[in-house]
Amino acid sequence: MKLKDILVEGYNAAEWEEKGYELPKFDIQAVREKTYSNPTWVHFGGGNIFRAFPAAILNDALNTGRYDRGVIVAETFDFEVIEKAYTPYDNLSLLVSLQSSGTIEKKVIASITEALKADPQFADWQRLKEIFRAPSLQMISFTITEKGYSYNEADLSRGLSSMFAMGKVCALLLERYKAGQLPLTVQSMDNCSHNGDKVKAGVFAYAERWAADGLVPAAFVDYLKDETKITFPWSMIDKITPRPHEKVKELLAMDGFEDNNYIETEKHTFTAPFVNAEEVQYLVIEDNYTNGRPPLDLGGAVYTSRDTVDKVETMKVTTCLNPLHTAMSIYGCLLGYTLISAEMADEDLRPFIQKIGYMEAMPVVVDPGVLNPYEFIGAVINRRLPNPFMPDAPQRIAMDTSQKLPIRFGETIKKYLARGLDKSNLVLIPLTLAGYARYLKGIKDDGTPFEPSPDPMLEELQAIVAPLELGKANQDYSCLRQLYSRKDVFGLDLYEAGLGEQIEGMVRELFAGEGAVRATLHKYVVLR
Repeated sequence: MKLKDILVEGYNAAEWEEKGYELPKFDIQAVREKTYSNPTWVHFGGGNIFRAFPAAILNDALNTGRYDRGVIVAETFDFEVIEKAYTPYDNLSLLVSLQSSGTIEKKVIASITEALKADPQFADWQRLKEIFRAPSLQMISFTITEKGYSYNEADLSRGLSSMFAMGKVCALLLERYKAGQLPLTVQSMDNCSHNGDKVKAGVFAYAERWAADGLVPAAFVDYLKDETKITFPWSMIDKITPRPHEKVKELLAMDGFEDNNYIETEKHTFTAPFVNAEEVQYLVIEDNYTNGRPPLDLGGAVYTSRDTVDKVETMKVTTCLNPLHTAMSIYGCLLGYTLISAEMADEDLRPFIQKIGYMEAMPVVVDPGVLNPYEFIGAVINRRLPNPFMPDAPQRIAMDTSQKLPIRFGETIKKYLARGLDKSNLVLIPLTLAGYARYLKGIKDDGTPFEPSPDPMLEELQAIVAPLELGKANQDYSCLRQLYSRKDVFGLDLYEAGLGEQIEGMVRELFAGEGAVRATLHKYVVLR
C-alpha cells in the first residue's frame, strides 16, 4: 500500500478501507486541473502542521462535494521538504489522528495540488508569479512560525532579491499589483497573538523600504494599505503536531502501508509521508476577505469577527490551556516527571490544574461565544494532556517560563484587581508562582539536582534565590521580595497586588526539605 496507488485508476480501495483508512471522496485529478487554471489559495510553509490541519480541513471541505479547488503549498525556508516529503508522493500524505484512547484514525489527504519552492533561484518562482497574477486567487496563508515574519536591515537592503519570507511574499504581491491591483487576503495561521499584524508589519517594512529606494512605485504601498484590496486578518490556531512517532510508524507498517519512512533534512526539519497529530483542533479566523475565500468552515474552521478571535486567543493563553501547561511544567520538573501525559495520572497534579482552570481563572474569562470555555478546558484535561501519543515533556514547556508568566498568570491577577474580585479565591495560582522560586533553585523534591530549561532570564533570577537553602530552618527569605516585585517577570508587583506575602509563605513550605513539594502541593489542592 503506497500513497500514489490511489491515483491509479482501479486501485484496490477496499483494501485500504478494510484497514481503516479514509480515502478522498472527490475527483483528485479534476480538482488539480481546476486549481491549476484558477487557483484560489496559496499557503506558505509546508511543515507538518499545514498538512495535519489547514490542508486536512480543506480535504474535508472537498469531501462534501460543495467545493472544487485545492491548495498550492509554497516553501520559503527548507526546500528539502518539497523534494522529500511532497514530490515523491505526488503531494499526497496520510494524516494519523492520535486519539486519547490510545487508538489512531487514518485519512489520506489529497487537497494539495502543487508543491513549489518559493525562491527566485528555482523555476517554481515563475509559476508563483503566474499564480499571483490570477484574478481567481483569494487568499495566501502562512504557518512559518512567528520568527518567519522577521526582517532585518541587511535583508531590507537586498531589494527584490530578499532572502527572507516576507520579502519574497512582498515581491509576489508586487506581481499582483502590476496585474491590475487585484484584491487578496493575507492570512496568518501561525500560533501567535494578533498574527495578522505580524504579517502586515513584515510586508509593509519591505514595501516601504523598496518605495523609499525607488525600486517600486509609492502607489504599491498605497495598494497594500488599501483595505478594500488587501487585508491581514487575525486567527487563532490550536493543534499539537509532534514529529513522526515511532509507534505510529510501527502501526502503519503492520497495515502494509509502505510510505512510513522518516525524513530529516539538513536544516533538521523532521517529517515523513505521514503526519501524526492530536485529535483536538481549533481554527478561528477573522472573516475579512476582499476576493472571496475558500469555505474552510465546511471542514470545521470558524469565521467570525476580529474581536471574537481576540477573545478566543485570550481565553486560551490566559485561562484554558497555556496557564495549565506552565503550572504542570513547573511542578512536573520538581516532581521528576518527563511526560505531561504521565502527570495527568498524578493524584495531586490533575486536580491542581483542574482547579486552576475551572475555579481560579474561569471567573475572569470572557466567553467568546464561538467556543465554550468550559468545554475547551474539558478537552484539555480529558483528551489532550492525557494523550499517550503526545510525547510532550514538562522540560520543553518550561522553556522561557519568565517570558510566559506575565500573560499566563499576570493577566488573570490584573483582572481580579480591575473587577474588584475576591483575591482569597486565588490559592493555586499563587502556589504556581511560589513553585517558580523552588524551580529556579534547580532541586527536585527528592533533593537531587536538575537543570532548569533554557530561559533568557534564568541566570539573573537564579541569582536572586541563590541564598535560599533546602531544609534550612529560620533562614532569611527577604530575597523573595526582589523576585516577586518584578513586573517584567510576573506582569505586576505581586506585593502591590496583595499576594506577595501569601506567596512567600508558600515558598517557605516548599523549601522545608525533601518531600516538601509533594506535601505542599497536596495540602493546597485538598484545601482548595
